[in-house]
Amino acid sequence: MPSNVEIKASVRDHSYLMQRAKELSASDGTDIHQEDTFFKVPRGRLKLRDFLNGSGQLIFYERPDKDGPKLSSYSISPTNDPQGLGRVLSDALGKLGQVKKKRRLYMVGQTRVHIDCVEGLGNFMELEVVMKENQTTEEGVAIAHQLMQDLGVKEEDLIEGAYMDLLLAEAQQNGCK
Repeated sequence: MPSNVEIKASVRDHSYLMQRAKELSASDGTDIHQEDTFFKVPRGRLKLRDFLNGSGQLIFYERPDKDGPKLSSYSISPTNDPQGLGRVLSDALGKLGQVKKKRRLYMVGQTRVHIDCVEGLGNFMELEVVMKENQTTEEGVAIAHQLMQDLGVKEEDLIEGAYMDLLLAEAQQNGCK
């Protein structure tokens, strides 16, 4: 199963982060609009990513819910019918919720730097160090830590879990179901 080392953090200075990501990647990045629908599963997370252009991906992943760099193992299958697949999965498993985001993707070496605007939550940054064959988790963690420093991400900005978790927690706190 492929894996990556990832971190997620709140964004303090969006303009600075965008500029640093642009400099480090030597590119303007790529804009991606996504709707991720999460389904109820007994372990890990299962989400259907809809790129809103008739294509999508079914993604299963497992990772610990802790802040800081963590290893995530995943499986991805493309689909040309994300809406139809979403209906089937909702009927079979039940829907946990949906995350809508605008994402700017920058590639820095083997790392995907995502700068996200998440509907209902705000601005976040995510690093995904895509692990190479025979590369150790420690090497991936070191790359993530170096990029955090290069991008100005502070330890206190790190968050645990997924955007879906944050949205569910906020809904519960506000008395929504």
